[in-house]
Amino acid sequence: MAKEIKNQAMESIISLAKRRGFIYQGSEVYGGLSGTWDYGPLGVTLKRNIMNLWWRHFVESRDDMYGVDAAILMNQKVWKASGHVDTFVDPLCEDTVNHRRFRTDHVLKDNGIDPDGMTMEQMDAAIIENGIKSVDGNPLSSSRTFNMMFKTNVGATFDENSVSYLRPETAQGIFTNYKNVVDNFYPDLPFGIAQQGKAFRNEISPRDFVFRSREFEQMEIEYFVRPEKWEEAFDELLAETHLFLESLGLPKEAIHELDVPAEDRAHYSKKTIDIEFDYPIGKEELMGIAYRTDFDLGNIQRDSGRNMEYTIKGTNEKFIPHVIEPSFGVERALMAVLTSSYREDEVNGEKRVYLQLPEHLAPVKYAVSPLLKNKPELVAKAREVYSLLKKKHGAVMWDDNGNIGKRYRRQDEIGTPYCVVVDFDSLEDDSVTVRNRDTTEQTRIAISQL
Repeated sequence: MAKEIKNQAMESIISLAKRRGFIYQGSEVYGGLSGTWDYGPLGVTLKRNIMNLWWRHFVESRDDMYGVDAAILMNQKVWKASGHVDTFVDPLCEDTVNHRRFRTDHVLKDNGIDPDGMTMEQMDAAIIENGIKSVDGNPLSSSRTFNMMFKTNVGATFDENSVSYLRPETAQGIFTNYKNVVDNFYPDLPFGIAQQGKAFRNEISPRDFVFRSREFEQMEIEYFVRPEKWEEAFDELLAETHLFLESLGLPKEAIHELDVPAEDRAHYSKKTIDIEFDYPIGKEELMGIAYRTDFDLGNIQRDSGRNMEYTIKGTNEKFIPHVIEPSFGVERALMAVLTSSYREDEVNGEKRVYLQLPEHLAPVKYAVSPLLKNKPELVAKAREVYSLLKKKHGAVMWDDNGNIGKRYRRQDEIGTPYCVVVDFDSLEDDSVTVRNRDTTEQTRIAISQL
């Protein structure tokens, strides 16, 4: 029953997201493309607000952070040196009758078995022992590894030398620019390089709305430190992460830390803390922070022949810095924001749905309406108020569609904190009615005080 209620909650959020122009299925007009999503006018603004808040929090407000924007396509040597060509794999099994493919760990999880810490062989054994079939009721094959990178060719030739990949993470674009930033800006240790951008993973079974998709955006930091100072930097960035999640309006009780055991960590990590969130789909990873040691810079120095050492100013002390990496998925943050802000209540005996978005994240801050759209004098006055707010706040919507009750309901679902209504009294006293989204209370305010 609990799972059914959670699924209903997720379906309600997905329905609202489409109905109000937040998120659409990718290529929907042609039947869609699995694992891809398009962001509508409100969704792209909410997404940008989250990314801008992250950039202000971790980059603009600090003196030790530098931003880059690296190319999506990179030399194939990058992904060989990083280990992605050999190790960026998921376990894949398939229906032996219709050959539909599934992630083996997802098959186990969907059948109530925790696959964490299991080898691929152990997962196969668990499927056999528990008599698990595919969703179509057919036997499943033994598992094999599947590399999730999208492979492509650069240029007019198609041979092994022209191979490249759509980047599966933004981190390597930071590491390949580490030396450029050091040589150009001479930063003192510790310092970080931050990047936001697209990443691509050929997921075997994308699922759960935008939580697991094939094209997504990341916000990542590689923070370079002295080897003996990594724990201090790790704890500081973990604390900053919690402050950022609080600024997203996420409830503390829905956020959990998981110290990832060694057998479940990525190949480059000596310590990883996953921040998990209570989504309607269950407790799942929201973001992670990892201690990557000197794995990446060491690999670059070995494979490229370029010196990646950092020289302490005024001394001859040289070493390859170690790295702390806080890594955020934009879509997972957005899904957490939608989840935690979704509300249902009752107003005047009718069910009301609204998004209690933090004001600084809401894609629309004010909606301005004339009480009646067929009264030119009200429309003209409302346009004056709209222009005033638009000039000051930008994120302002004009809404004269339907009666005032329907406008309120629409703006509640959008998450607009305030609705401003111009009525006949406004023509006399230059005041307006401002309705609060969360309380539905209405207050009379002078236009000059807006």
